[in-house]
Amino acid sequence: MATTFQPACPHYRKCGGCQMQNLPYAEQLLWKQRLCDRLLRPYGKPMPILGMENPLHYRNKVQAAFGVNHKKQIISGVYQSSSHRIVPIDHCMIEDACADAIIVTIRSMLPSFKILPYQEDSGYGLLRHVLVKRGFTSGEVMVVLVTASPVFPSRNNFVKALRNAHPEITTILQNINPGHTSLVLGEQEKILYGPGYIEDTLCGCTFRISAKSFYQINPVQTEVLYRTAVSFAGLTGKETVVDAYCGIGTIGLIASRHAKSVIGVELNRDAVRDAISNARRMNIRNARFYPGDAGEFLCAMAEAGERADVVFLDPPRAGSSNAFLNALRTLLPNRIVYISCNPETLARDLAVLAKDPYRVTAIQPVDMFPFTHHVECVVLLSKADGFST
Repeated sequence: MATTFQPACPHYRKCGGCQMQNLPYAEQLLWKQRLCDRLLRPYGKPMPILGMENPLHYRNKVQAAFGVNHKKQIISGVYQSSSHRIVPIDHCMIEDACADAIIVTIRSMLPSFKILPYQEDSGYGLLRHVLVKRGFTSGEVMVVLVTASPVFPSRNNFVKALRNAHPEITTILQNINPGHTSLVLGEQEKILYGPGYIEDTLCGCTFRISAKSFYQINPVQTEVLYRTAVSFAGLTGKETVVDAYCGIGTIGLIASRHAKSVIGVELNRDAVRDAISNARRMNIRNARFYPGDAGEFLCAMAEAGERADVVFLDPPRAGSSNAFLNALRTLLPNRIVYISCNPETLARDLAVLAKDPYRVTAIQPVDMFPFTHHVECVVLLSKADGFST
């Protein structure tokens, strides 16, 4: 029976972000193991979950919403689960402590600069969100000020004051999001200080991270996840690898050191630009990246008679579309390495993929998000021996 105890975070019942704080960490891992066992057992026995030695302050990306409470005081924090109500938070046990401190400083600076949070009902105010990204290895810090208007009074003085308070900040951007939307970031951005990006090192590769590009938020476990994925791929230096949903090229560029060639495809053009830049800066010449729909790209490869030995896919929580899965089976790579952040959609997709000539040969759960109910899995699907195209 699970052992419950008093959660350490005072915001536990209001925030809803850390659903498993009422369980000791060992019990959380057991719960996640059982979840994976139940959902994925039809395809094979999952290996023991890989947890963290220190499961605190692991989030290197922190975003805070800004608003005004009933006392007309400026508040910042996270939206309560399934609501648009801000839970005021200064410190979070899973967020980077430096990022939390920067957000508190920005909130304290707003009155002296006569800056008000944006209010959706009236359309009045300026600051909507603050996003902070921190390089785990590099220590570089990006601050993104999300505003409802491009007009930012005393912008230069604000940036100077923020840098004086936090000299660890290496770049500051203003992102303009004028619409009525649940999206945090808008399309337009301005660089207010620094290069407009940060860099971080993962599995020996250095990546450029922009405001809009996706980068895993738990760098310690990301290394565990990606090393597992590359190990499952069984690369010998002779393979052609496709990195679907490639983002800024993390998996593909890590795998490129062990493969003949890597092809990455991603819908987000900002991320593709980062991937190309990352490859160029690391002098990786055997990796190419293209913007586009991954399923259409795989179909085009198959129609052109091109082959892939290994395909990595790391889709969003909704999983892959049937069109993509069918395209993947049309291309018929020797091995498929599926990196999933949702075992439910993973099980659904495996029902399509794990058919002749493929079988699941390894399942490795990884705890990327301690204190939440989320769990990642790396699954290897191998083509049956003796099958040829």
